[in-house]
Amino acid sequence: MWNDLINKLKKRWNVNSPWQVYIIFFVFAITGSTSAYFSKPLVAFLGLKNLGIISLPIRLLIIFPIYLTLLFLIGSLFGQKSFFKAFEIKTLRKLKCHFIADWVERNL
Repeated sequence: MWNDLINKLKKRWNVNSPWQVYIIFFVFAITGSTSAYFSKPLVAFLGLKNLGIISLPIRLLIIFPIYLTLLFLIGSLFGQKSFFKAFEIKTLRKLKCHFIADWVERNL
């Protein structure tokens, strides 16, 4: 069962080995935790901590660029630059941020 999942992800993500899938999982885990960790003091510094119900959407808007940046940097450190560059471009295009996706595609 686990091998079937890994093989499906290898095919879907266009990677060659199960180790690449494991590295990608690891990078996603590290990046999610790290971006949440960094966003908390940034939100406090900007004075956006006690805004009630609007705090969550603002925090998510702050986390998102931090997350994408860290995802690319950490993924590159682990030798998966091409995967995370493609992932970032695909994510930005889905969010209709074409001008940013075009910049990433040209410059990274």
